[in-house]
Amino acid sequence: QVQLVESGGGLVQPGGSLTLSCETSGFTLDYYAIAWFRQAPGKEREAVSCLHNSDDSTYYLDSVRGRFTISRDKVKNTVYLQMNNLRPEDTGVYFCARGGGSYRWYSPREYDYWGQGTQVTVSS
Repeated sequence: QVQLVESGGGLVQPGGSLTLSCETSGFTLDYYAIAWFRQAPGKEREAVSCLHNSDDSTYYLDSVRGRFTISRDKVKNTVYLQMNNLRPEDTGVYFCARGGGSYRWYSPREYDYWGQGTQVTVSS
């Protein structure tokens, strides 16, 4: 069955770095897009970044562009989110999700399977 499992979250000081992993199984990663979303308490889930595995195109939320990098390891079927220069406003639960590669990469409705999430807390 389709599964996405996130890991790598934690507590980090402002300016620090974390790398999140999304290990996928049960489907061929090359045919899908994988996106990272985050949700802070009391806020809606927002798209942070997306990788279209069909053509390696990438997309980023404006506030994370230049600080976050999405990538994948084809052998491990894993998608990563390298997060640098973290800010308190990056705090939230981070989810990875599988989608069909729509241009509406930012819409949660375009994704059919989700991981359980991993907590990222940026605080001094």
